[in-house]
Amino acid sequence: MRGPGAKKTSPGTPGRGWDLPDNGLSRALREFLDACGAQGIAARTLDQRQRATRRFILWCQDRGLAQPGEITLPILERYQRHLYHYRKPDGAPLAFSSQVAELAPLRAYFKWLARGRYILYNPAAELELPKVPRSLARYVLSVADVEAILNAADTGTLLGLRDRALMEVLYSSAIRRAELIHLSIFDVDTRRGSLFVRAGKGAKDRLLPLGARACAWLDQYLREVRPELVTGRDPQALFLTLHGDAFDHYSIGETVKRYIAKAGIGVKGACHLFRHACATHMLENGADTRYIQALLGHASLNSTQIYTQVALAKLKQIHDATHPARLERSPAPAVAPARMADDQAALLAALDAEAADEGRASS
Repeated sequence: MRGPGAKKTSPGTPGRGWDLPDNGLSRALREFLDACGAQGIAARTLDQRQRATRRFILWCQDRGLAQPGEITLPILERYQRHLYHYRKPDGAPLAFSSQVAELAPLRAYFKWLARGRYILYNPAAELELPKVPRSLARYVLSVADVEAILNAADTGTLLGLRDRALMEVLYSSAIRRAELIHLSIFDVDTRRGSLFVRAGKGAKDRLLPLGARACAWLDQYLREVRPELVTGRDPQALFLTLHGDAFDHYSIGETVKRYIAKAGIGVKGACHLFRHACATHMLENGADTRYIQALLGHASLNSTQIYTQVALAKLKQIHDATHPARLERSPAPAVAPARMADDQAALLAALDAEAADEGRASS
């Protein structure tokens, strides 16, 4: 029996998802994805919708179901139970977050079918998704951990210097892995100490501060390393691989993991660990939660907090005062212990949920 983990496709490789039977469900999926693309939905979201709906269509094929009109709420609930009882090759069940990632695209798919009058009613309208427990990250890198990872890069080599600059940017700016990959050489201004994220999560732009230490390493990389990595036509990406290409999600994650292992820090994760660490360390040094929200690009840390827009100058002032990787250390402002605990808990919960989302999108 086919399961959610039977086949995996990487973001950006939609062709593998079309090994489907030529039936109504498959043809509707093509039209659904075309419509989503025309609406400007992010490519990674499209990939997730394709993969999840494809797995459902293959499950339906095994049961003689071929047309959208044949799908009812009981059938969807049966598929939900299938996901609940499914076991991965190592015998572990699917996490509730992974089950939600498989079911949410189906709700979007059938909603679109009903709205387009392909079916008389939406069978997924009353499908209840599993409740996903929110848990804090098991481990947040300490300042010493981060320094050990950064120092693990051999800056006497081209790739080591590149990787040090790359990790310094991750730690200083707290940007997401996908945002780092899409950075252009025109998106950073080391003289001003700023970094521009174009169409980040939610298709939102934001201008961020970049600390002096990160700027120093980035300048050295741009001056001494990047010209050596360009082969043929310059892709204009900020960070390049040994072959002169922009990084992809897998290669950049493996690069960071290698330094984490080299530093002797036995934790799971890669780029997102620096995002966790940056936000947590700034909070511990007294940064207000709203400034960290602006840095992270979060609309809110939870459903009850209101997002406050702040100017780059103020955000940079807070960044310089609270980020550990700065050239000079100034006294941290006093923070009430109770507020610190509440803010850190909310922050880590939001970041951990985001890390889970990123992991599901990469699966």
